[in-house]
Amino acid sequence: MTNLLSFYTVPFSGKQTCFLTLLLLSTFSFIAICIFGYILYHEENYKFKLFEQNTSKHLANNISRKATFNYSECLRDEDFKSFKAIRSSKGIWTISPNGRFGNLMGQYAALFALARLNRKQAYILPGMAESLSQSFKLTLPTLNKEVKDKVPWQNYHLDDWMEEKYKNIFEDHIQFFGFPCSWTFYHHIQEEILREFSFHEFITTEVNSCLRNITAQRQNITYVGVHVRRGDYVYVMPQVWKGVIADRNYLERAMFYFRSKYKDVVFIVTSNGIDWCRKNIDASKGDVYFLGDGNESKPQRDFAILAHCNHTIMTIGTFGFWVAYLAGGEVIYLTNFTLPSSPFLREFKYEAAFLPEWIGIAANLSSLLNKNP
Repeated sequence: MTNLLSFYTVPFSGKQTCFLTLLLLSTFSFIAICIFGYILYHEENYKFKLFEQNTSKHLANNISRKATFNYSECLRDEDFKSFKAIRSSKGIWTISPNGRFGNLMGQYAALFALARLNRKQAYILPGMAESLSQSFKLTLPTLNKEVKDKVPWQNYHLDDWMEEKYKNIFEDHIQFFGFPCSWTFYHHIQEEILREFSFHEFITTEVNSCLRNITAQRQNITYVGVHVRRGDYVYVMPQVWKGVIADRNYLERAMFYFRSKYKDVVFIVTSNGIDWCRKNIDASKGDVYFLGDGNESKPQRDFAILAHCNHTIMTIGTFGFWVAYLAGGEVIYLTNFTLPSSPFLREFKYEAAFLPEWIGIAANLSSLLNKNP
């Protein structure tokens, strides 16, 4: 026992004491680091779980917003209700495609607007799709011929202008026919109509390049599209409708307006009577360019060129109207081009054909008035 006690009472040397002290300090430091690490681990793990929960909530809310963006956020409440009603509608509405390019555009726009107004699903027929889709990014679906042949259609005639009765059409299977073009059908949804008639990007690129090549290095050019409707109207207007078409004097007055108001004006002329235009439009100032080929079977190129101009001079006809509507800017048109007794006025209203802000120049009717009765 004495020997054992004497063992514990044996004094340590200086080196041993230093070694034991370092050993104890190292041990305590290791334990402290482990405890601190343990606490830190659990604290960070808790923060991560909390962040994960918040992130999940955020993502869920974000996904919910994305899922409804195209509907509830993109459309007004009234539009969204209309959209849902249209998608759930059992009806099929379409319109018979008749006439040329401008007529087809008017029929498409009227169908689009009336179907939207009455909450029906509109379809276009292959003939219309083939013509218009070459230029525009249309959204109305095309109705297959086999389906069309099996639908129990009810024919519905449309006048050239909007009527109150068109706001409440209840039938489910309507096929409209007629030549509606008036802005009174669709101007209240102008932005949507302009989106429907958005050009394909490659067309815009080609046309803009064409216009830039005309003016070379000149800057800040004001382009004025000029559409001169001739063709069958040269004979039909005076002989059938007791009216006239644009003459040289009208075009000079319209061009004078733009020359007086804007600097660096360039006139881009297209027509289905381009030879007449070359003879009757004064191009001596160097600001007139005859670009149109007048090909009535393929009018898309002429139309695209004019619609990319800043302003428009139109004469008569739906082709010129739609050029002006898509181009925006200022518009000069030929007005009062028929005699008061013209049968044309049974199917045509000046106030419904041209927007109120457009500028009308009255036609010269002397060639009709001087005729013998």
